Parts: sequence; C-alpha cells; structure tokens
Amino acid sequence: MRRNVLTVLAALLVLLAGALAGCSNETDPSSGTSSSSSSSGGGGGKASTAAPRDVDGIPTASGTTKQKLDVGTPGHREYLLHVPPGLAGGTWRNGRPAKPLPLVIALHGGAATMSMMESLSGFDPIADAKGFLVAYPDGFLTSWNAGDCCGPAKIGNIDDVGFLSKLIDRLNSAGLSDPGRVFVTGFSNGAGMAYRMACEAADKVAAIGVVEGALVTKCDPSRPVSAIVFHGTADRNVPFDGGGRRDINDDRPYPPVSYAMDFWRKHDGVPPLKPTALAARSGNLDCSSSGKDGVSLALCKVVGGGHAWPKSAAAVQWDFFADHGRS
Repeated sequence: MRRNVLTVLAALLVLLAGALAGCSNETDPSSGTSSSSSSSGGGGGKASTAAPRDVDGIPTASGTTKQKLDVGTPGHREYLLHVPPGLAGGTWRNGRPAKPLPLVIALHGGAATMSMMESLSGFDPIADAKGFLVAYPDGFLTSWNAGDCCGPAKIGNIDDVGFLSKLIDRLNSAGLSDPGRVFVTGFSNGAGMAYRMACEAADKVAAIGVVEGALVTKCDPSRPVSAIVFHGTADRNVPFDGGGRRDINDDRPYPPVSYAMDFWRKHDGVPPLKPTALAARSGNLDCSSSGKDGVSLALCKVVGGGHAWPKSAAAVQWDFFADHGRS
C-alpha cells in the first residue's frame, strides 16, 4: 500500500513540473533574457527581434567595457568601448541591429591612456543622447606612431594604422557600426594619429577631428576625407604657427596649422575657408569652414587657448561628423 502511494505522488510531481515548465518565458540562451519573435517574410519562420547580451563577444548593454583585440603580434591591444542605450533598445534582426550606429574613435595624447581620454573628451554623454558608439583605444606605451612622432610607438615602428583598422573592421563586421559613418578624432599625439589614419586608411574613415595636433606623416589619401581642426593660438607644445620639437630624438619643428589646412583643402578640392556659425558654440572659438561635393574642412582657432582639449570640442565635432558620413 505504502509503495502504491509513493508511486502516485511521484507521478503527480512529474505532471506538475511539466505544467510549470509550459508556463515559463522562453529564454534566449545567447542573451540570458526573455526573447520575443516576429514572423519573417516569405518562409513563415521566426526571427528574433530582441537584443542579444553580446555580439561576437561585444556587450550590447549601455555603458563602457574594456575589450581586447588580436592584431597578429605577441600579446594583444586594448580599447574601451562605450555603448549608448539606443543600441540594445533599437530594432534587431537575427542578432544584429537593423540600423548600425555611427562610430567615433577617440585617441588619447602622449603619456596618457584610454581611460584618461574617455574622461577628458566628454563624448560619453553626447553618445548616449545622440546614439553613437565611442571607442577609446590604448596606444603603445602611452604613445601613437603618427609618422615622425611620437615616443615608443614611433621608435618601435608600431603599426597603429593596422591596429585601428582592425578595430574598425571588428565593429563593422559585428554589424554594430556603420562603415559609412566611422570617424577618428584625437588630442595632441592622438590628433597626429587621426591625420595618419586619414592619410593611409581613407577608405575606412569618413571624417577626422584634430585637437592640438600636427600633420607629421607622408600623406596620400585614396579619397577625400572631411576634417575639423581645433588649435589654441597660444599652444606652446605644438605651436599654432609651427615650432617646438617634433620628438625626443627629432629636433625638427612641428609644421604650422596652415600646412595641414592647405594640404587638405587642395587634396579635397574645397574653396578657401570662410567664417562659420560654429563660432557661436563657444566665446573663444573662431571658426571658418569650406566644402564641396559633400566634403568639408573646418578650422576652429581657440583664441588664447593652450595645449588643451576645449570643453565644446566633442559637441562641435559630433555635429560636424553627423553631417559628413558617406553613403
């Protein structure tokens, strides 16, 4: 009798467990969250429209995470990736965002780090509000090989163009960033690296931002690249009119800002620059710009400014970038 009772109880427990399982939410094993589905066209199958927890190992939740990148050499390179809330909250199809986001790559100055650039630049809150990704890569021993500058990266002939190109390719191939809206900006040594990316990887970069940097590399872009340049008229590290010392083992002076502006204006085929409304963003910005066939060049003199990142630089750059993607 006792054995019969136990058998009946066991059967009831099995039936109850099955009923509870049928009432639970279906969980997407790739995200760890409940998933929704919609009918796909034609075949009548189901396609997930929920954001996965990550794509190719890259988190989709809002915030900043540290990422590693294999560049084919011993060790790896690192970067911080800031993701806005709009990525996970947007429309997804088959594990990819329906509309990839613009990407801004922000490069720190010499003797600085990716974390310092994130704090300095002020891009994160703008990215959250406007809906774009920001990557903050780490240079080699706090430096970038911008051509004739600077430090360990130049001395070691580090392939930073290759590193940044792989970073762009990784985010593009994951479907997170839009290949036609990739922008590179930098401060000081990082600004020189932004110039070098435009010179040697123009097919990957729609526009660049340059803050207190100089063009110190051979330059033969494969296509026009829009550029916006900020430079303090009282900068002593990289003087506005040229001068200073190019590197620890190179006593040649930096070229003036006019050298880079003349080069890009002629290469992109744009008319001479004229005063622009960008100056209204800040009392000490004196801006001029010019454009042709969707390509623009802008110069914002920071009147009386030294070797520093202007508070309005991120906002003004984003407005410029937003207008200069490629189709």
